Amino acid sequence: MPGLVVIGAQWGDEGKGKVTDLLAERADAVVRFQGGNNAGHTIIRDGETFKLHLMPSGILHRGTLCVIGNGVVIDPGVLTEEMEELRRRGVDIGGLRISANAHLIMPYHLLLDHAGEAKLGKLEIGTTRRGIGPCYADKAARLGIRVQDLLDEKILKKKIAAALYPKQLSLRPFAKDPRLDLQSMTEEYLVYGHRLEQYIADTSKLAWELLDAGRSVLFEGAQGALLDIDHGTYPFVTSSNPVAGAACVGAGVGPGDIHDIWGVAKAYVTRVGAGPLPTEVDDELADELRTAGGEFGTTTGRARRVGWLDLVALRYAARLNTMTALAITKLDVLSGQDKVLVCTRYRGTDDAEFDHFPYHQSVLHHARGEYEELPGWTEDLGDCRTESDLPTAAREYLTYISEFVGVPIALVGVGPGRDEVIWAGGDVHRAAA
Repeated sequence: MPGLVVIGAQWGDEGKGKVTDLLAERADAVVRFQGGNNAGHTIIRDGETFKLHLMPSGILHRGTLCVIGNGVVIDPGVLTEEMEELRRRGVDIGGLRISANAHLIMPYHLLLDHAGEAKLGKLEIGTTRRGIGPCYADKAARLGIRVQDLLDEKILKKKIAAALYPKQLSLRPFAKDPRLDLQSMTEEYLVYGHRLEQYIADTSKLAWELLDAGRSVLFEGAQGALLDIDHGTYPFVTSSNPVAGAACVGAGVGPGDIHDIWGVAKAYVTRVGAGPLPTEVDDELADELRTAGGEFGTTTGRARRVGWLDLVALRYAARLNTMTALAITKLDVLSGQDKVLVCTRYRGTDDAEFDHFPYHQSVLHHARGEYEELPGWTEDLGDCRTESDLPTAAREYLTYISEFVGVPIALVGVGPGRDEVIWAGGDVHRAAA
């Protein structure tokens, strides 16, 4: 590797968990570097389905160090439940390490998130209402509660009181909510501290020591590049930076430690929540793709919006992240289509055409995809294990994507199982190994 970042190249839900799980076989450590339990990575292994929300996707590999980095926001209730569920299913979580500098989602963050979305009404962003945004807001305001604070009762209570003070007006409707009692909250989070203490560490130092020794470290992002708070479809974005550059900040390593960047994209696009989706389809085709691809949120269960592959947006994501390779997932979902469309430019108001991702929200919100039509295929791809096994039309589709975006394809998903993949592009594959 030795430092390889895996990021979503669309609006999230691209199948990063499966790709990370596969690459984790060759990694000494997997570091989750941003987001919270608004993410959901599904991994199918030996007929069992694991749905991870905070745990790094390498947790299923015994002996792999699995790090929750400082850039992640942690709901300790969700994390401890996830840990117990994995233990119950026989997964060894002894390799888990949690950054002492990671920020904690507090009960008031959840209440503020619900209230904020309800107040927006039809203008709601479509958050998962897990308290992610309010937690990152407190972090920026220097009012955050960190994992290390769980280990000192005096500091914890003082910091919670300081964080609650400027929120008094916003929290007035919840004044009688028992979750907001300072003493009860302090005691609850001290219990979490006792349960997590053995896993808390200086994770930046751990990552540095591995990289300095020439060991391989896999950096795992959540959500997708087009949901980035700086570079995504603002304000319909997440509250952190899911781009590759954030791996350095969210894990505590230097830019020189990153050697490869893999972007994961579906063979079509999906999106959860509000915001622009220029290639969206909403007819019978949408239901067909949604059903075939199981397009329902891992975390929320919400039906995802679907559309044809947007190459304008994918090329933008490739530029933002200086991708060295692409992983294309769910190619099998397109089987049975007489034709497949790919968006190669946008058409805006007044018939203006754009071959690049518009920077202005007013332009983007009115943009619609303009398409190139490629031949489809009817064959079931589930048994394909090499590029030559694929139908000609499927191979041509992949070639078109790679050439348009300017990034080689390293892996292709042809089914939900971890073995239902094609390792493509020999040189790229060897570099990752």
